[in-house]
Amino acid sequence: MRSATVVLTWNEVQVHPIDELLAENETVIVEAIRYLSPVHDGMYVELLELRGDLDHARALLDHSPDAIEYDVVGSGGRGVAYLQCRTAGLVDELLSILHEHELVLDWPIRYIDVGSSRGIQLTVLGTNSAIRRAVSDLPDGITLRLERLGEYEPSAGELSSILTDRQLELFELAVREGYFEVPRETTHRELAEKLNLSTGTVSEHFQRIEAKLVAGYVD
Repeated sequence: MRSATVVLTWNEVQVHPIDELLAENETVIVEAIRYLSPVHDGMYVELLELRGDLDHARALLDHSPDAIEYDVVGSGGRGVAYLQCRTAGLVDELLSILHEHELVLDWPIRYIDVGSSRGIQLTVLGTNSAIRRAVSDLPDGITLRLERLGEYEPSAGELSSILTDRQLELFELAVREGYFEVPRETTHRELAEKLNLSTGTVSEHFQRIEAKLVAGYVD
């Protein structure tokens, strides 16, 4: 399996409205998109890694028309934001290109400084020919710099290395069943029945999942 790590920079292209909303403020910055997925009707769920004033991040999200629901957890100037949002901008377009060419994104997408501006660094997995085709389909206004091309080396930062098998099973089921939708489409009780667990155990698992995401993504 081949992997390519690239840095993308842009000129007058909206990468992601909410990421840019936070990044434009000096008190809080988005360091990475840990996960993003479309759900339905143009809606998305995502996890963002934040650095800075988390209270200010909450205030900004409160007033953003693109943020449907959110939760920000963390302390000491480091945090993770769970978001349900209306649009993912260029990031969604990039994910569509990867899907079209049967490439896999190795999360996270990291924001980095490129000269006096910001760019995003990401790693994709697939064949050499698929990677070349995807590059040729990048939108206008996007500049690509190849940082690494070679055999895939698994990262230790994947969800499967942070969560137990049971916690990962619950997390993935919760996403599929609409637990993170607005309004929620399932409950702790319904998830517990599907996994043959008690409601209390499911609640405890969610608390541990949140704690591990913060520790794994922020430390």
